[in-house]
Amino acid sequence: MSRRVKKPLAKRGPDGTRGKPARAGLGAKTGKSAAGKAVAGKPGAGKPGGAKLSRDAKPLRAGAPAKTSRGEGAARPPRSGDTPMRFGAGPARPSRPPGEGRPRAAQAAPGETHERPEAKPEAPLPTKVETVTVTADENGMRVDRFLEARFPGLSFSHIQRIVRKGELRVNGKRADSKDRLEEGQSVRIPPLKLDTPKLPGHLSEAEQKTLQTLKAMTLFEDADVLVLNKPAGLAVQGGSGTTRHIDQMLEVLRDAKGQKPRLVHRIDKETAGCLLVAKTRFAATALTGSFRHRSARKIYWALVAGVPKPKQGRISTYLAKEESEDDSIMRVAKHGDDGASHAVTYYAVVETSGQKLAWVSLKPVTGRTHQLRAHMAHIGHAIVGDPKYFNIENWQLPGGLQNRLHLLARRIVIPHPRGGVIDVSAPLPPHMLQSWNLLGLEHDRFDPIEHAPEE
Repeated sequence: MSRRVKKPLAKRGPDGTRGKPARAGLGAKTGKSAAGKAVAGKPGAGKPGGAKLSRDAKPLRAGAPAKTSRGEGAARPPRSGDTPMRFGAGPARPSRPPGEGRPRAAQAAPGETHERPEAKPEAPLPTKVETVTVTADENGMRVDRFLEARFPGLSFSHIQRIVRKGELRVNGKRADSKDRLEEGQSVRIPPLKLDTPKLPGHLSEAEQKTLQTLKAMTLFEDADVLVLNKPAGLAVQGGSGTTRHIDQMLEVLRDAKGQKPRLVHRIDKETAGCLLVAKTRFAATALTGSFRHRSARKIYWALVAGVPKPKQGRISTYLAKEESEDDSIMRVAKHGDDGASHAVTYYAVVETSGQKLAWVSLKPVTGRTHQLRAHMAHIGHAIVGDPKYFNIENWQLPGGLQNRLHLLARRIVIPHPRGGVIDVSAPLPPHMLQSWNLLGLEHDRFDPIEHAPEE
């Protein structure tokens, strides 16, 4: 027979009620405290590989100096007399204490990870004429991107051919590949011929060489984004008589599902430097939106004839395409002219070589065809080596300089699709580096536009 032992009663409290006796070794339980409930943890999303991507980076701001080490392409500390360019009028903005008044870029909360959205099943390849409706997710997409997204593996040349022939119609009308679609529109799609996707590890010898070439050109890469250092003379997309171009080279990077990386912007064939590529459909949508909303910041370097006055300024014109039998150029037009689009460029002289040549840094606000080349010619300081817009009479190219376009897509700063900021700079291409050395220009000089505050 077991004996029941009575436990002592707890003492009465001030209000006359009895509480539970405290257990040995433990203090009395108190109310929740912030410190007692805090659990140290690390964000679940790690930083993707490659320099220049900062998950804790501050939001896009042109006043932030480039995060590069000293050397070729790195800005030296400003010297006396160096003045960062302001894009707006008024007194200079007072500097903020470090970390004050600047919200951080979006990042993962503790314990949260960035997960890829589930891939949508691809639409079956149409074997006869079909009409599809533009969905909300496809609102704002270009016609060519719409086809690429719906039918991965469809070649660029096939897309351009069916659009050019008018076989693809939007709401019953012909469309251009650059036209943007709206939710609810009907798109007539003709029968398509899908290229057979190459499986990883099944590349030919020529494709292996192309893959190595792309790897050598890579400035930054992670699971979503690729930034290439495009050499001068290599076209971004195909055209009449163009057989080798970046878009065709990207075929070797198709993934297991047959999806090919997508171009999200373009630079001219003879322009060298940063070219942004989306590796996923999710990234393509986000990056294209950043360009459309002008969240992307691009800096170009150029060598121009003469020295612009004033040394810092803004060029604002309307540009329209002028077709001829042999070629087409962008001409300065008037507001209201057929096909005229507004174009804005900021410029700043970085360094000069006497009064003969000037190294100019350029920041396009808009992204019109040949905008920088047309604008510099418009103010009388055409870019050296430009076959289309350099028309200064009796101007002699200094000895030793190559007669090639001296224009570099120097730097691109754009929000990363999954948070943080992509900030990548390209070095001078060989022909421009040769010119800089011959003229005694210091490629690490303070750049007024790279360090300029935004409006």
